[in-house]
Amino acid sequence: MFAPLYESIIGRAQKAGKVEINVHDIREYSKNKHKKCDDYPFGGGAGMVMMPQPVYDAITSIDPDHKALRIYTSPRGQTFSQQKVCELSKRDNLLILCGHYEGLDDRIIKLCIDEEISIGDFVLTGGELPAMVMADAVCRYVSGVIAEESLSEESFASGLLEYPQYTRPQEFMGEKVPDVLVSGNHAEVDKWRRERSLEITKERRPDLLDK
Repeated sequence: MFAPLYESIIGRAQKAGKVEINVHDIREYSKNKHKKCDDYPFGGGAGMVMMPQPVYDAITSIDPDHKALRIYTSPRGQTFSQQKVCELSKRDNLLILCGHYEGLDDRIIKLCIDEEISIGDFVLTGGELPAMVMADAVCRYVSGVIAEESLSEESFASGLLEYPQYTRPQEFMGEKVPDVLVSGNHAEVDKWRRERSLEITKERRPDLLDK
């Protein structure tokens, strides 16, 4: 499931030694002869819960000295944001635990986890996709992975949504690139981009303007 992290920009960043991503299979740490990692929840209810032993042994084996910030992907966690991305990008080591099934034995959260993070108000089949979202977003902010100029002008970097972008040809299917963008007047270009960012943010995410 984690193959996308070894492709494209993040894959190149790993090959260049800018970042290092390691994926660990929790089943390898199970002491059950069938490598079982889940069981029925106490108190009844639908689904299965991840057992504490395999998860605990995996975390303490991978991060024995607790040098990493340990994150659990959970719908009940703090909502992931660009501010959190910048915060996490300053850490040397991150450990992201992917939940699955009906969740994780709560004792592991108390014993091993520093933060619970959610990527939105919805539920997925597992924490693998949220983990990849977080890894991709954070790796982009590691020095040398992406040009600094690109990071400073994208959506949320300034608190606003990004302005529209255009490239060649100058006219396509009857639609023309705004004249100001080909005028060569950088001050007017900056003004146009700022105004468009404000318009789009007001229309689609007015909550950002309140902040």
